[in-house]
Amino acid sequence: MIAATGGHGRLVFGLDATMSRQPTWDLACQLQTEMFQEAAAIGGLGIQLVYYRGMGECRASSWFSDARALANVMSRISCRAGHTQIGKVLAHARREHAVHPIQALVFVGDAMEEEPDALYSAVRTLNRPVFMFQEEADDPAVTTVFREIARLTNGAHCSFSPGAARELSELLRAVAAYAAGGREALLANKTATAEKLLLQLPPS
Repeated sequence: MIAATGGHGRLVFGLDATMSRQPTWDLACQLQTEMFQEAAAIGGLGIQLVYYRGMGECRASSWFSDARALANVMSRISCRAGHTQIGKVLAHARREHAVHPIQALVFVGDAMEEEPDALYSAVRTLNRPVFMFQEEADDPAVTTVFREIARLTNGAHCSFSPGAARELSELLRAVAAYAAGGREALLANKTATAEKLLLQLPPS
């Protein structure tokens, strides 16, 4: 466990860990190593995991700059049935940014059971881009809220198919590049996914 300091970019990695998310949680455990590898080539990355599950449980890990240490923590966490707590993830990211700046928040989930206006109010004071990655984008209400959160924060919204390792991998690697090196690093990524994100981000 190594705290990210110095020149490292800092990324809050939010995950829905309610029961339906177990397959994607397992996938994220595998793919976070690629996030570190992508960022290491640019300048390094510190990642903090924030997850919610069960009845009101929302926890944040320490900051990690080592993929294996984060993987060990994630492997010990199991998903539990419960309601979404996206608002708590946003509030945590805001507190972290106030203490020591973060470059971005990335959230992976498939549901939203909260009051949309409360979430919009929360992100207006975050002042950091939020990347909302939506699995199974077949619920128009969820899509609308995820897109609005991304728009309000100058972030991006993208969807991916259930269990789609390649899609999620490319999304997470692109955001890791952005967190470590900014817009220029994302431009250098030269993937279709990076281009999709760039189209949504404001010009520098």
